[in-house]
Amino acid sequence: MTAFHYRAIALDGRESQGSIDADSPRQARSALRERGLLAVDLQTAAKTVGATSTGGRPPRLGNTALMLLTRRWSTLLAAGIPIERALAALIEQSDEAPTRQLLGAIRDELLAGHPLHRALEHFPQTFGSLYRALVAAGEQSGQLDQVMQRLADSLESSGALRQKILQATIYPAVVSVVALLVVGALMLYVVPQVVAVFQSGKQSLPLLTQGLILVSDALRAIWPLLLAGAAGGLWLWRRAWRHAAFRHARQSRLMRLPVLGRLLVALDSARLAQTLAILVSSGVPLLGALQAACAVVWLAPLQQALTAATAEVREGSSLQRALARSGRFPPLLVHMVGSGESSGRLGEMLEKAARQQNDEVTTRLSTATTLLEPLLILLMGGVVLLIVLAILQPIIEINQLLR
Repeated sequence: MTAFHYRAIALDGRESQGSIDADSPRQARSALRERGLLAVDLQTAAKTVGATSTGGRPPRLGNTALMLLTRRWSTLLAAGIPIERALAALIEQSDEAPTRQLLGAIRDELLAGHPLHRALEHFPQTFGSLYRALVAAGEQSGQLDQVMQRLADSLESSGALRQKILQATIYPAVVSVVALLVVGALMLYVVPQVVAVFQSGKQSLPLLTQGLILVSDALRAIWPLLLAGAAGGLWLWRRAWRHAAFRHARQSRLMRLPVLGRLLVALDSARLAQTLAILVSSGVPLLGALQAACAVVWLAPLQQALTAATAEVREGSSLQRALARSGRFPPLLVHMVGSGESSGRLGEMLEKAARQQNDEVTTRLSTATTLLEPLLILLMGGVVLLIVLAILQPIIEINQLLR
């Protein structure tokens, strides 16, 4: 049977949409007529899945929606419901039309005889290579429900970490934007009007005030060029970032920064440990797990070190020795990997390492924001204080002369 998406008109003239299972379009129209519906548009899920308002692209689920879908899916599979029937139940429970279309297209692929991981390959925007690799491992081992549960836990953990990072960066970003707007308004509008009063009096102005006038005049003259230069610099940076050598050099410098560098390494290490833990616990061979885990590492130096470690493991070296050779990975992660290899519980130790790295990321984020927030306020206050002093100095001198 095939899933058809329909748009139909009822006997009372109301229009409705939904999906129906049938062997052919003719049978689908007959089934709709039995419900009192006249089909206006009828297409298979595979055709309608790309017919969205986003220019024909297949619908893409966000991290939260994918996590909820995966968790519901794992619950249905754990209850002994076959994959195809579980998909049908998910389609009925879904309130979003794009999600129903996506699930219907996957179900059509399953009904055509394709395995689940092959069906997911048609939608790489939603189901990444890691997701598909884990599903394939679950199908081969017969533990798809457990694998889906681990996937849901992983998506939830990564979403929570992403939320913490977003919350930690919102306040500094807002303060920085407000500071730039305030200083820009003072320098481009307030300062010229106030200083014009002093210049009309033809009195000698303090050095601080003269410097402020020069900066204000320069900003008013070249601010369009500054905006154009910033936009051009951003465009050049994005083009240069596509080159591996440039990206490797910049990220190597980031990794050497006191607070930010260790935070980025801990974040990548957490993703790496969590991914390896899921893959190894799901029965994926270590070499395959290492190759798949390279995709989740953002820092190019760490990715290069992991690629070299994979080559060493392929030649017979232990994972602990291979990771330790580069010196890029946190020592605690390396030691826990060694403990897992010696005890035969690599997956369990990798899960513990992932939790430890997540805790370290949370701690370092808290420390960074605690230090950054007062520094931004002090910097903004210092700049505004200089502007106020430059304006007040001539006023104070005039008052002294009048006395």
